[in-house]
Amino acid sequence: MTTNMTPTRQAFVVALGALALLTSACGGAWSQETLKVAVPQRGAWDAGLADLGQRGGIFKKHGLNLEILYTQAGPESIQALIGGSIDIATASGVSAAFGTFAKGAPIRIIGSEIIGSPDLYWYVPSVSAVRKVEDFNGKTVAYSLTGSSSHAGLLALIAQHKLSAKPTSTGSITATLTQTMTGQVDVGFSAIPFFLDQVEDGKIRIIATGGEVTSLRSRTGRVNLTNVTTLQNRKDALVRFHRAYKETVDWMYSDPAALKHFSDYSGLPEKVVVKVRELLPKETMAPDQLVGVDQIISEAVALKFLPARLTAEQVRELVQIPK
Repeated sequence: MTTNMTPTRQAFVVALGALALLTSACGGAWSQETLKVAVPQRGAWDAGLADLGQRGGIFKKHGLNLEILYTQAGPESIQALIGGSIDIATASGVSAAFGTFAKGAPIRIIGSEIIGSPDLYWYVPSVSAVRKVEDFNGKTVAYSLTGSSSHAGLLALIAQHKLSAKPTSTGSITATLTQTMTGQVDVGFSAIPFFLDQVEDGKIRIIATGGEVTSLRSRTGRVNLTNVTTLQNRKDALVRFHRAYKETVDWMYSDPAALKHFSDYSGLPEKVVVKVRELLPKETMAPDQLVGVDQIISEAVALKFLPARLTAEQVRELVQIPK
């Protein structure tokens, strides 16, 4: 093909082409900015948001690539955050977050992960003699790790019913099922949607849920965290993470494709997956606000996660949710 362009015109076109290539390269580098994210209990709906949003292309749209590390529970994620090996810890128990901050740890809250604990439940094997909450007296009852949301939830359940149960750390949700079914612990804990297929098949029975614990309903139960170094040096990336996180919540509750991704991610059958949106209402996932701060502090002091109440200034320092 021939052209009638003058040398000056040709040079201008070449310059434009070079500029386009440079812009594309810069955009590609920006779009691949990586954040390392710790997530507890692989397979959950709410805690799985980072993985689901990445599968749906939402974080990529906001210029982020997430490297996801799965942990047994929130306290393990917080330790990795303090050590600097990750940038963000999602779905960490709010009591542990407040208590760890009070000890001088360089962590900051950048979002509410869930309000209340509607996903939490306690169960027994179908052959167990335990039929009601009062039967927990004298029994070993599981939670993941000390300081986790399952630990705080269990302590709140015990306080509400004035039980003499024996809280017992059992690690991950999967490890807890093994210990419960083999009699190493009397009552197991889990979270929706884990093991709902076994509930339907009659292998386990749910005795109580987090939604029944009055004190858990009116305050944030888990939070998303970062460390001070990441907040100071990569604030723009954290703002984009927060925007993508909120967009992912909207997508999870509106697009049927999200349920397909969740089924692939969790390995759960479709008959269980379709119930998740109903069991965990969208309004419980409100990342922009930390709900019930005074209640959180009071409970944390009462349950000995905090040695004393945080001041208003300390709370402002801890809570750094992007505007």
